[in-house]
Order: sequence, then C-alpha cells, then structure tokens
Amino acid sequence: MNFMDEALKEAYEGIEKKHGGPFGSVVVKDGKIVGRGHNRVLLNKDPTCHGEMEAIRDACKNLGTHDLSGCELYTTAEPCPMCLGGILWANITQVYYGCTISDTDSIGFRDDKFYESFAGKNNLFKKTEYQREKCLELFKVYAENKDNKRY
Repeated sequence: MNFMDEALKEAYEGIEKKHGGPFGSVVVKDGKIVGRGHNRVLLNKDPTCHGEMEAIRDACKNLGTHDLSGCELYTTAEPCPMCLGGILWANITQVYYGCTISDTDSIGFRDDKFYESFAGKNNLFKKTEYQREKCLELFKVYAENKDNKRY
C-alpha cells in the first residue's frame, strides 16, 4: 500500500466536500494505517483541525493512547508549526511529506508568518505574564500528585 496515496485520498475528499485546504494525512504503525485525517477547518469552524492533527487524534482514539511512539506520519504538505507541535507531543519520529512550505505559501497559506515570528521578526500577538504565583501553586499541586503522568 502506498501511504502517500492514502494521504492524497484524504486531501481530495476534503477538497471535494469543501472541508478545508488540500491537506491529508495518515498515521502508520507496523505497516498499517491507524489514523486518517484531512483538513476540516471550514467544516468544524476550528483552526486546529489540520490534516495532521485530525490523523493524530484519530490514531490516538483507535489505539487508545496519547503516545504514538513507533508510528510514522504521511502528509501531503510539510507540517505547519502547530502540527509540528502535535507530532512532537505524540512522539512520532518519522514524517514523510509531499509539498514544501514554499509550495504551501504559493497557494495562499501563511506559514511564513509563524516562522518570522519565531525568528523575532514580528509579533503576531501580545503576551503578558499574569498572576504567576497562583499558577505556580497549581503546578505545585500537580507535581505533588504521584498519579499524574507528565504529559
């Protein structure tokens, strides 16, 4: 089975149904697809519903875990910063992608703005530390609970 072809099928389904951009993904473990997803930003009115995130959510549900160690991700475009975060948190260590960030920019998506912000070239939003002491107390309670897993 060609896993990129399956990611492409997801992306084409999303385009056909007008769910969002041309982004489809599959998560693979031990040679089998365990998660599928395509961009559903418009369908769900949720900016976090990128193809990679949808495939990760589906794989986690299907496998009954938040840890996708040993899984690979096939996706139609190089992951954006948000999806990279999801990939890292899920412990996926191999990603195969089709189009590059430059290709994505060429059809009107704005990943470059995020990378400029990370490089200190622009501020996309204001951030202010607020009521840190109260939040540190919350962290202390969490850290003291031996049953909590560090995720």
